[in-house]
Amino acid sequence: MKKGEETSMRALLIRLCRVIPDSLYLKVIFYKNIRQVLDLKNPETFNEKLQWLKINDRNPDYTKLVDKYEVRKYIKEKIGEKYLVPLIGVWKNAYEIDFTKMPEQFVLKCNHDSKSVIICKDKNKLDKQKIIKKLNKHLKSNAYWYGREWFYKNVQPLIIAEEYLEDRNSRTLNDYKVLCFNGKARLIQVHCNRGSKNYTQDFYDLEWNHLNIEQGVKLTDNPLEKPGFLEEMITLSEKLAKNLIHARIDWYFVNNQLYFGEITFYDGSGFVRFANSDDDILLGNMINIKDTYENKDF
Repeated sequence: MKKGEETSMRALLIRLCRVIPDSLYLKVIFYKNIRQVLDLKNPETFNEKLQWLKINDRNPDYTKLVDKYEVRKYIKEKIGEKYLVPLIGVWKNAYEIDFTKMPEQFVLKCNHDSKSVIICKDKNKLDKQKIIKKLNKHLKSNAYWYGREWFYKNVQPLIIAEEYLEDRNSRTLNDYKVLCFNGKARLIQVHCNRGSKNYTQDFYDLEWNHLNIEQGVKLTDNPLEKPGFLEEMITLSEKLAKNLIHARIDWYFVNNQLYFGEITFYDGSGFVRFANSDDDILLGNMINIKDTYENKDF
């Protein structure tokens, strides 16, 4: 097949994927990634239940909660503005960004996806045209189509700039992700050295015992010590996840201050395999969809 024919075939497949029902599409992509048949009538595993929630849990508030700009209002109201990473600017188009007025270090990203993040540590080394091209390309994308995460479909795309966070002592930035189930924190996921060959992802329980749960990324050889902000992070996460069937609340801890990252409803879009399938069931048992499920007419 020639290059032009391959491009046309790819475009045709994309169009076909956009017209098939969510349930059928999810079954195809689920099998491609998990290598298991997706059971939407009797979901048991964590990844299966995330797919079920995509189709059945249609709380209209979710659209604002996944919008990285709009969610700031929710955070300010629920736990206070001090937990927000300071905002530098908001734009509808990358050409509107006046880089001469930007600080030497900052972070740019779109409010509606997870692939557009640009970390600037030295403004003098920026390839501004490349950044503008990348951001404007992402503004035209819609994160709904890949994972059928329905709430992204109606997010109004924007570009936001936030202050660059770096701890004065450690010079590192770990991602702490609190997994809440029916409003209660149950597990904490920690990402270290993201973007490097030493990238690790680990799970801890609420007492900070390191768990042998591996999902997509290798485990560390040196578990982190129990952080002093653990109790505060858990309490805040439960406030934000109140009345939600399942939500992952993300945090950074920088210079003795907790900062909110984002709210995610479908960790890895439910397409990331566990090294041990029993762990997929373990986390699946934490999502209680029984009452909702019994009231659904399939």
